[in-house]
Amino acid sequence: MIRFLPRTLTTRLVVTAVALVAVVGILVGLSATLVMHNILADRLDAQVTEAARRLTGPDFDRAGRPESPIGPGAGGIGRTDSFSPQAIGTLFAVVVTSGTGTQAGAVVTQDGTRAALDEPALDRLGALPAGRQPRSVDIAGQSYRVIVSAVGSNQAVVVGLPTTDIDDTLESLVSTFGLLTLLGIGIAIIAGTGLVRHQLRPLHAVAEAAREVATQDLSSGDTSITTRVPTELADTSNEVGQVGAALNTLLDHVDTALSARHRSEQQVRQFVADASHELRTPLSTIHGYAELSRRTPDDPEVLATALNKVETEAGRMSALVEDLLLLARLDAGRPLVSDEVDLTRLLLEAVADARVLAPDHHWRLGLPDEPVMVTGDADRLHQVVTNLLNNARNHTPAGTTVTVGVSPSPDGGVRIEVHDDGPGLPPEIAEAAFERFTRGDTSRTRASGGAGLGLSLVSAITAAHGGTASVVSRPGSTTFTVALP
Repeated sequence: MIRFLPRTLTTRLVVTAVALVAVVGILVGLSATLVMHNILADRLDAQVTEAARRLTGPDFDRAGRPESPIGPGAGGIGRTDSFSPQAIGTLFAVVVTSGTGTQAGAVVTQDGTRAALDEPALDRLGALPAGRQPRSVDIAGQSYRVIVSAVGSNQAVVVGLPTTDIDDTLESLVSTFGLLTLLGIGIAIIAGTGLVRHQLRPLHAVAEAAREVATQDLSSGDTSITTRVPTELADTSNEVGQVGAALNTLLDHVDTALSARHRSEQQVRQFVADASHELRTPLSTIHGYAELSRRTPDDPEVLATALNKVETEAGRMSALVEDLLLLARLDAGRPLVSDEVDLTRLLLEAVADARVLAPDHHWRLGLPDEPVMVTGDADRLHQVVTNLLNNARNHTPAGTTVTVGVSPSPDGGVRIEVHDDGPGLPPEIAEAAFERFTRGDTSRTRASGGAGLGLSLVSAITAAHGGTASVVSRPGSTTFTVALP
């Protein structure tokens, strides 16, 4: 059966709506027909009962047996005209219920005359049990509701009315409801198709947007997805519109992910370029001094200078490699040491070192009266503070005031702040300050202050402790904040 179901959602919804209209129309028609049948049947039974009362006298209500028998001694069987029925189609008869006897009956025709009943019809009427409740019987192809009233021991008076009016009324009612149901089905097909197509417009828009996106080459490069479901078709107040809104949200996320992937690709390329440059320079220096040592093996002073340069450049390469390895370990989620760390003492030591390295800067401390303790890796937290101070020292001019402070935060954690009144960071640098190999200039000169891994280590180490690192910068005021739990 599944293979014969409509293929499109529009057709399925329309067929479902039409089927519901048809079912409702049929149920309403059946219910109305049954109610009308009962009403008309009750009315006809009341008419039959009244006709029987007129024909058999006031004693009809006594168990359905009149006291005055109708028979030969009371006017004879031939005097059925004394019943004087009024309604056209009324059936009346005197029948034999047991034994033998004379029986006769007739039906009032359309012109007021009486058509006599034949013997089979009278025999069938005679076989009916007496009682006050009307019952149905078919006589000469016509259905009647009749009442049989016993007269004496072997005869009965039968009075009945045809069900023609009921049948005609019910047939007309069924025809009317049938036509109304067909009309409703036609309206449901036309209106339902239009309404369903209108309501499913967001789905068509979703499909069209998905097809457009599917044709785009998103494999690499600076790609973006501009296709969206129109806003008017992404109304979240209805279920179909929610699909369009959900696709728009998905496309936004995918577009953001593509942008992030492109930035990551650019960062990887920049990483390769920067790392290659940072390693090539000391390697070139080492190669040059090694060549110098080979050419002047008998000059102790030249050899000492060469070995000193080789050692310096090797140390620089080792520091760069160590930073890269630390970032790789942090990216891999390796756990850090978890000890009680006195941040107050850590800041005192870091600022003391900074004063020695950069005496031309003004270094200030803002510490609380009580020690501030956190749980973490003391060496890595010291590296965080040192990198922030080195960043302030390397990227601000002489005479800059650098203020270092630590304080409890309202959420129960700890905040470390490093503020300087230097020239500030350009907006494009501030946004990517914690990304790897982000540098204030692209010349890669030694005066620029390193390979651009210091702040990325700050962010990675802080994140490994469950905290966050942020920066707010404008000309004359730059604040780096490290929030620890």
